[in-house]
Amino acid sequence: MSEAARISHLKQRPPSTDVEGFDSLAELALDMRSSWNHATDRVWRQLDPVLWQLTQNPWVVLQTVSREKLQQVLADPAFRKSVDDLVQARRDAAEAPAWFQQAYPQSPLGSIAYFSMEFMLSEALPIYSGGLGNVAGDQLKAAADLGVPVVGVGLLYQQGYFRQEIDKDGAQQALYPYNDPGQLPITPLRKPDGEWLRLEIALPGYSVWLRAWQVQVGRVKLFLLDSNDAANYPAHRGITSELYGGGPELRLKQELVLGIGGWRLLAALGIEPEVCHLNEGHAALVVLERARSFMQKTGQRFDAALAVTRAGNLFTTHTAVAAGFDRFAPGLVEQYLGGYAVQELGMTRHKLLALGRKNPDDASEPFNMAYLAIRGSGAVNGVSSLHGRVSRRLFEALFPRWPTEEVPVRHVTNGVHMPTWDSAPADDLWTEASGKDRWLGTVETLEQDILRVSDAKLWQFRADASLTLVDYARERLSRQLAASGAPPETIDEAKQACDCNVLTLGFARRFATYKRPNLLLHDPERLLRLLTDPQRPVQLILAGKAHPADQAGQALIRQWAHFIRRPEVRRRAIFLSDYDMHLTEHLVQGVDVWLNTPRRPWEACGTSGMKVLVNGGLNLSELDGWWAEAYTPEVGWALGDGREHGDDPAWDAIEAEALYDLLEHEVIPEFYTRDEQGIPTAWVARMRESMARLTPRFSSSRAVREYTEQHYLPAAAAYRDRAAGNGAIGAELVGWRRALDQKWAALRFGDVRVTTDGGQHVFEAQVYLDELDPEAVRVELYAVGIDSKQSERVAMQCVRQLVGSANGYAYRAEVPATRPETDYTARVIPYRDGVTVPLEAAHILWQR
Repeated sequence: MSEAARISHLKQRPPSTDVEGFDSLAELALDMRSSWNHATDRVWRQLDPVLWQLTQNPWVVLQTVSREKLQQVLADPAFRKSVDDLVQARRDAAEAPAWFQQAYPQSPLGSIAYFSMEFMLSEALPIYSGGLGNVAGDQLKAAADLGVPVVGVGLLYQQGYFRQEIDKDGAQQALYPYNDPGQLPITPLRKPDGEWLRLEIALPGYSVWLRAWQVQVGRVKLFLLDSNDAANYPAHRGITSELYGGGPELRLKQELVLGIGGWRLLAALGIEPEVCHLNEGHAALVVLERARSFMQKTGQRFDAALAVTRAGNLFTTHTAVAAGFDRFAPGLVEQYLGGYAVQELGMTRHKLLALGRKNPDDASEPFNMAYLAIRGSGAVNGVSSLHGRVSRRLFEALFPRWPTEEVPVRHVTNGVHMPTWDSAPADDLWTEASGKDRWLGTVETLEQDILRVSDAKLWQFRADASLTLVDYARERLSRQLAASGAPPETIDEAKQACDCNVLTLGFARRFATYKRPNLLLHDPERLLRLLTDPQRPVQLILAGKAHPADQAGQALIRQWAHFIRRPEVRRRAIFLSDYDMHLTEHLVQGVDVWLNTPRRPWEACGTSGMKVLVNGGLNLSELDGWWAEAYTPEVGWALGDGREHGDDPAWDAIEAEALYDLLEHEVIPEFYTRDEQGIPTAWVARMRESMARLTPRFSSSRAVREYTEQHYLPAAAAYRDRAAGNGAIGAELVGWRRALDQKWAALRFGDVRVTTDGGQHVFEAQVYLDELDPEAVRVELYAVGIDSKQSERVAMQCVRQLVGSANGYAYRAEVPATRPETDYTARVIPYRDGVTVPLEAAHILWQR
């Protein structure tokens, strides 16, 4: 059976499936590649232009169109040839060597499993909430483009995240439409005999059956699990009912399905990933299940199995405040995982809970999923340079007495999938400058390519984008008002909202207090003057949701709704409800300036502002997340002083005034200052610099290449090394750590002598190791970095054994005498080849 026929067979077949050519259309419709490679758009538009415009869902169009319409279009030789060409192009793209195959042709890396609670791939598959899903979806797409062998693992939600309506009083109403699997671009996973692949997961007192689904994302596959199986009790069918809904118990069950169920699904499919990427702590339970699987395969005990498998695990944290981590009551963890720990992992409940606690002996301390992820991974990273520093502070309690800068959290700054977020005209502009394959490999030449585009062409491109956005905003606002029961005159007025010749500011994101979505409303009258200036007006398009349980966030939405309803504001400021991927695309493709006003450092990265880069939009943002490393005066505008001020209303007021000043004295004048051709030359120069410098740098193509080279390839090699010989190295590592635990307290320094000779400080330290093997430690000099430089670490060499001492040694090192000798301190840390310290062994002994 062909791939296309197999796909068609697996879905619920509509009556038109026996039409010749349907299978080719199904093959195209069920590949999410169409969400960023828009070559197939014309096919769906021709089948049903209205439905395509409303849903952007090829599978819905194909499911809905009549047999007669299908027969009519497929009888057209030109249409049929177009479809056949698209199918062949899809297959060729899937088979062609991509960046990874070309850069690493001999790599043994077979598979990376990417676990995430949500994936934002397309509005056709609404199983996302916001930023976390955005990152996951864009990285899957980039992996597909680059040929990196990733498989995604997630959950299929019956309702997904809530949909939003703004009522007549400006209040948010949460709606939960049902995700009909038959209308989603997914296929059931079936065994070779045709039986639906289902997994049985044991929970306390009962089993839950999980159904398995597949999503095709170019050359990458995403596997989804859902609990809506007829064999389950009604309450258990609802485990995967909605994303980020319910209480802690539902959340824990969802994370159990994702982590434990997800790894078992891969095993059932015969997939054995060398690397497991945990996108946030929700997926931390895969750490336990991967170790259990290794135990079953090799007969090793849990500690040894974890020592082996953690080398192949990568934990990415997206959280910037301690309260953001998933933490569960000890009793709840014992209820759902206690039996699993004892019977499957061979460990006590106390030991299980210790994996998620700072203090293993504190019976009241909640179980922290991030702590489990850290203790089960070989590397940890934040999602921006600033967030890496913030995360090191958040996790420093797990590494007592270590300098904060040495807490083992690195960073890979997020990027966005530019082909998903660019408009069709932006794609044309970049294609003319850099070629169609510009995001399929390295991007070093893109900066110079875009710098050659003329002012006139860039400005015409932006003017066209503004016109498209205004048309879309008017149409969407009119539909939104009609749905909420607004009077006809209000709906008619909405059709005149906004002006394509006016400077357009965009603000769209989750409405939460730390994001300060109402900073611009601090002085409503000053904002009104900016919006309604007769010579240099400004218009504002807003969107965003507040979590249904976040009353403070919903209150912020109401404040904007009331301001916008003032008669003098209506044509200059609008709020578009139900912020989703489709709306995001239109906003980032059309706004002139993207606003972002979080409290530093609570925005771990933020990706919304990255999406405007490829479309020629500019950023005005707090110096937080990605913008803290992206900003220079030539590419946009910065808010704040680059410091942390906490939740300080007085500082909010200062920054609000600074925001008004920036708009009034810099942004607005630059937009409206035109040359004799009507081009704002300074604005276009800033656009060009932003597009050239930042678009390649903040693309998911760059991010995935960094993950591959800095994490996936090293992690796979480390895992293979440890797994060799049935994982015997794991048992050795456990013995090494046990010796450290038992003997470290007896280590001590003796005399430390310093002499200065010929411009060198010569340090000699006596170290008594008691019964610890000298090969198990490293002695070094440490000095805090100065002038923002990294700290100095200088290895001390063992020069002799001390006379009369069973295990005492003298260690020696020389350093330049450019710094005082008192800047340096000797210390002892664990050492073993191939082991990451302090991530895997956090002992440390300081001389002073």
